Order: sequence, then structure tokens, then C-alpha cells
Amino acid sequence: MNACFHIHLVSDSTGETLNVVSKAVVVQYRDIDSIEHVYPLVRSVKQLDSVIKCIEKEPGIVLFTLSNLDLRRKLEVVCKKLNLPVVAPLDKVHEVLNSYIDAEWSPIIGAQHVLDTEYFKRIEAMNYTMANDDGRLTGNLNEADIILVGVSRTSKTPTSIYLANHGMKTANVPFVLDIPLPDDLEQLKEPLIIGLIASPERIVQIRKNRLVSLNAGHDSDYVDKDVVSREMILAKRLFAKNNWPIIDVTRRSIEETAASIMNYHRSRKNEQNDKL
Repeated sequence: MNACFHIHLVSDSTGETLNVVSKAVVVQYRDIDSIEHVYPLVRSVKQLDSVIKCIEKEPGIVLFTLSNLDLRRKLEVVCKKLNLPVVAPLDKVHEVLNSYIDAEWSPIIGAQHVLDTEYFKRIEAMNYTMANDDGRLTGNLNEADIILVGVSRTSKTPTSIYLANHGMKTANVPFVLDIPLPDDLEQLKEPLIIGLIASPERIVQIRKNRLVSLNAGHDSDYVDKDVVSREMILAKRLFAKNNWPIIDVTRRSIEETAASIMNYHRSRKNEQNDKL
């Protein structure tokens, strides 16, 4: 049995920031499990008192993002009495920023979720991406920022959605044996086209798992290693022929794949700007 501890995330907004920080740190400790308690929208003394009761019942580490100074002080005092570690992850960043730019910060609850231009850009990108998933629409591919091409189960859809959430219109086109790609795909100049590949063994494993979840049989070319190997060879030839960047997703998470794609996209834009 792994060691286990409680971690309390107290926020006056959605708690997403704390959730990301918590997961990023806890995942580094493989032999320890955490039980997360999330308390979003804590903006009054009454709400904080309710949170404190939960902390007293199941003591653990407390992370918080509270803009109200009175609430902050009360939580810190209670945690000190209970001999519990309490951390405001953003405080150090604020200290450095204040020192660097010589300016005071004005707390705004949930400021990162304001409906600004970037927010609507992400919504537009998400709508485009969902409409262009798995080659559904091909008439507007030139509107894409990024187009992902790959055989089935190379994580095209989740990667596309991740990129869309970062404001990038992303279409994905499946590479299937004996089925032609969209006519204009190889002539597109504006979108960045990325080829996704993986080892045949990995693809077969994922496809078999997929068929099991669908209660389908395994007797098909879809999970035949030789067929999958041929798919991959032809896909690589297509990518090389068009000089499309290739990313091997065999051992990559969605986030790592997306990060590589965003780096390609950034480098491409920098090159284009240098030519202007």
C-alpha cells in the first residue's frame, strides 16, 4: 500500500490553478497517493469556516488562492494552530513580479477567466476543431492553423482538442489505406501540417483495446500488425514527400505532443516574420 495524505485546495475562484499546481507536484512522488479536497468560490467567512471544519476533520497540506486579506489571515492562523503546512503558490511569483516591475498588484478574483479576446479565440478554435475532427469537413482546411495527419489511434483528436484550447484552429485528417486524402491537402500553404506516427506494436495494442471496449472481434486488418506496418510506411513516405514535420507519439503524452507542435508553429511564424 502506498502512503497517503490529504491535500486541501482552497480558492475564491474555480480552483483550477491550484488543481494544476497540485497535480504537477504530487505526480513526482510515485509511492505516495493524495486525496484532494477542492473548495472553490470561497469568498465569505461563513464559507471559510465550513472549509476549516473539513480541514480539521482530515488534516493535511493546505494550498490556497484567496484575494481577501482577512480570509487569508484566518486560514493561515487556523493552519498554524493545527500545525499544518499552508502555502499560497502564487505569492512568490507576485513578489518577484512586484520587485521586477516595481508595481503593486490589484487582486481580481478569477481574472484569468475574464471573457476577453483570447477567450473567444479559444471558443472559435474549439468550434472549428470539433467540426473538422477525423476528416469530417475538408472544404475549409485552409482556415486551419494546424492540420494533423496520421493513421488511426495516433491521438489526433485529443491532441487537436488540446491545441484548440490554446486558441489554435486544428483539423485532423486520417490516413487510411486505399482511401484518398482531401484533394487540396498537399497544396495547402497557410496551415502547418504535421504527420503523427507511432510504432506498429503500439498502434495494434491501442486498436485492440479499442475493439475490446466496443465488444468487437479482433479478426480484421485493423489490428493486423503487417497491415498496420504498411500503413505506417506509406504514411511516412507521404510526410517525407511533402516535407511535413513528423512527431512520433509512441511514448509521448498528449501534452508533450501538443508542446512539440506549438514549438513547430512558433518557429514557423518566426521564420515568416523574419522574411517580412
